[in-house]
Amino acid sequence: MQTKKLIYLDGLKGLGCVMVFLTHFVFAFYYGMYHYEPASCHLPGNLDIAIGKSPLNVLFNGNTAVRLFLVLSGYLLCRGYFLTGDRKRLKKSALKRYLRLMPPVLAVNLAVYFCMRLGLYQNARAAVLAGSEEWFAGFNSFAPSFTGMLKESLYGCFLFGTNDYNGVLWTLQMLFVGAYLDYGLALLVSRSKFRWLLYGALTTVLLRTDFLGIYLGYVLCDFMHTNWGWKEKLCGCRVLNWCFFFAGVYFMCYPSAGFGYEGTLWGILPFILVNYYHILGVLLTVFGVLNLPPVQRFFSMGGFRYLGRISYALYLVHFPVIATFGSWFFLTFHEKLGYNLTGIVNLCLISGITVLLSEVMVRWVEPLGRKGEVWIGKIR
Repeated sequence: MQTKKLIYLDGLKGLGCVMVFLTHFVFAFYYGMYHYEPASCHLPGNLDIAIGKSPLNVLFNGNTAVRLFLVLSGYLLCRGYFLTGDRKRLKKSALKRYLRLMPPVLAVNLAVYFCMRLGLYQNARAAVLAGSEEWFAGFNSFAPSFTGMLKESLYGCFLFGTNDYNGVLWTLQMLFVGAYLDYGLALLVSRSKFRWLLYGALTTVLLRTDFLGIYLGYVLCDFMHTNWGWKEKLCGCRVLNWCFFFAGVYFMCYPSAGFGYEGTLWGILPFILVNYYHILGVLLTVFGVLNLPPVQRFFSMGGFRYLGRISYALYLVHFPVIATFGSWFFLTFHEKLGYNLTGIVNLCLISGITVLLSEVMVRWVEPLGRKGEVWIGKIR
């Protein structure tokens, strides 16, 4: 039985990856938008700080973006199983997981290794220029080891979150180990009427971990495919779902710096719960999207669909591009063009290079994993 693909969720996942990309660009070259320090500002009148304290910060709120990506991944992992009840399909998905994730990681880390050997990482120098030493300067500042790179690529990032060569790989532990948590729950307890008690207890256990997002995505998927009369009424109430959607966006926009949010739209909320604001915001927003056809149509537009298609590759590729080409471009042209014009041109160039490399990955690297998936798919 074929399940209908939710294109709008792929589009939303693509938006999440773009948010991660913008987060790293802003942190590298406009750190004042995050840290609110005038010394790190480059826009006229310290506009960086005003933008960082506005709802626009959601576009570069990495904390929110990662949780959006993980919740959506958790939701989609077991959706086919909840629709079909096919346990063999679930087991095959679990067997394919490593082959789906690993080849692009290895390809990007190989490129990173050679870029480091050639001295192409100039982020330390660019960080001094940008005033982002606190965050940007330390990446890839060690002597590369081919064996170390292979260990990170083949198992380190998946089992331990190792991310020495590509800073974004820390989430692969959640996408891999967390996926098997979801698969195990679906296989073992998804048909039990007492599973919601277990879900509540497990939520408490995972509350202070990064696995919470991919796990709650799974729980949301189970909820959406459970036949309860009151749930159908909840999902069918447009007004309530619009309220959920906008409340979710509000929480997703909560600044993640840890200070300077007093007097903003979020000033009444204590910072100590920031991670929970973001995860709550993501859950409310995704729930609203699942029940609001106008929003679904918006995220099904061609641009979002394309971003969803290249989302995994884009996530892996963008940071090495920023730290190599982006840093070189800033160092080379900031005196000739001025800082902010250099920033605009650099953002356009980095975006183009990242999309081009992501397309290459989707066409020629990701299929390498699918060949193994085809073999696994023949297992009865």
